[in-house]
Formats: sequence, C-alpha cells, structure tokens
Amino acid sequence: MWLFSRKGPSGFSSSSTAEQVTEGIDGSGLTAIVTGASSGIGSETARVLALRGVHVVMGVRNVSAGNNVKDTIVKDIPSAKVEVMELDLSSMTSVRKFASDFGSAGLPLNILINNAGIMAIPFALSKDNIELQFATNHIGHFLLTHLLLDTMKKTTHDSKREGRIINVSSEAHRYSYSEGIRFDKINDQSGYSNIFAYGQSKLANVLHANELTRRFKEDGVNITANSLHPGLIATNLFRHMGILNGVVNAFGKFVIKNAQQGAATTCYAALHPQVKGKSGEYFSDSNLGKASAQGTDSELAMKLWDFSMNLVK
Repeated sequence: MWLFSRKGPSGFSSSSTAEQVTEGIDGSGLTAIVTGASSGIGSETARVLALRGVHVVMGVRNVSAGNNVKDTIVKDIPSAKVEVMELDLSSMTSVRKFASDFGSAGLPLNILINNAGIMAIPFALSKDNIELQFATNHIGHFLLTHLLLDTMKKTTHDSKREGRIINVSSEAHRYSYSEGIRFDKINDQSGYSNIFAYGQSKLANVLHANELTRRFKEDGVNITANSLHPGLIATNLFRHMGILNGVVNAFGKFVIKNAQQGAATTCYAALHPQVKGKSGEYFSDSNLGKASAQGTDSELAMKLWDFSMNLVK
C-alpha cells in the first residue's frame, strides 16, 4: 500500500509493518493468545509476536492450517514459542473447551488478541442459534474474554505487568443499523443486510472493549482493553462479496494493505510502550483514532454487556 502513508504522532503510518512498529521491543516473558491465527493478519500477528519473544497460543478453527502456520514460524524463527489450540468462536461449547484446556495448561496470560472474524456472509445461524457474524465476531470473543479474565488478573498481579486485551474491529463499525445493535432482532432474517450485520458485530467489538475498560477502572485492575481498525486488507474476508472480491484481488496491492501492514496496528497495541496505560481507545494505522458516536455510547455498551451475558449464560 502506497497511498495515505503520512506518519502520525506515534511515528508510524498506514504503510508501517508489524515488524517495524515492534522493532527493538522485547516480549520475552509474555504469553499471548491470538484468535484466527491460521491465516491473514492473525498469522502475521502470531509470527511477529513470536519474533519478539512472546509465547504465542494460536486459537484456530482449522488445526491443520494452524499447524502449518506454526511450522512456518518455527522454521523461520527457531527460538519461537508457538502452540496451536482448536477454537471455533461460533460455538460456545468450543470456546468453553478452549478456555478450560488453556487453564489446565497452567499458562499465564498477558495479552489477548480477539482477531478472528467473518465478513458479510449470507444469513446463517450459529450452533447456538445466534446470527453467525454476531456469534463469531462478538459473542465468541465476549465469552472467551470472560472465561480468561481470572487468569489475566492473576498474571498481572503476579508479574506486576500490565495486561492488554485487543479487539480487532473495523471502520465498518460506523455502518451498522440505525439502532446501533438490533438486540431484539439479532436473529431476524427479514430485512437482513449482511453488510449492516457485519458492521453491527464490529460495533460490538468496540463497545465490548470500552465496557471492559469501565469495569477494570472500577475494580482497579491493571488490564487495558482497546479496539482497532487494521485497515482495508486483501484477505479472504472478501470471498463472500462477489465482484468486490475480484476488484480486491486485481487491484488491492496498489491501494490496500498487505498482511504485514494489516497486522501492524494489532502488534502496536499489543506490545508498544506508547500504548501503556491507554484503555478504551480506538486505534488506526498504529495511531490513536476516533470511534463513531455509537462506538463511544456508554449506555449502549452497558446494554450490550447485559445482552451478551444473558446469551452466554
């Protein structure tokens, strides 16, 4: 990507890569979970964190693909500490098993990167009878985060190091339904828009991070929660978008980020000292950005929290 690459206050731009924004940072002693790490920016995030010394646990739906990514990382970085664990975010049973298995492994948890997602798919329901984009992009990550919080809290207490939760959202969070989130119509196929439903799920990512921030501050917990826009990236997310997918494949390299650039903001939010103490923020191009008005609506965030908690119970 070569357009709009002016550096921001952080010293980085839309053209910066994940390696560049983490150059010189030592992540040794840190453990991170990265969801959706078997492809796209998730696999690049896992690679760069491992390159910086972080112990990376890849939460992936396709274990075979995840192991292929792991093998590639370890081949290039012999010292890398990488593990693969099965995780299907559209299934609460799978999320609960992942959290249980992670707990049984006795690992600490410093960084949780809620990266996995699906985009603009036709209407479908998850195994738990929740609209699939909302189930995968938000509810799965909401439950995962909830189940791992005690481990994160213990890790921050024992290590005296700040914990970080990163929700990978999108600028699509600005293009949700007029209600923001249609709580009473999540599973309503009538009037369904796959684009608006995607935006709704990405708005939920932002609100989730903001409500976590409020709760952490109330409880005096040394964990931050932020959301981010990774940029427009040429990945397989576009596969359900017909002609647009063809346009992205043909011309994307000229105006759209590659995976190395797309993973930059995530790695920046996960590791960079500039982000220390910042919580409830929205990042873009490895700089502070600004979420939509709906994304900063504290009442909507609390309503979403209650709605999500009722669903996962």
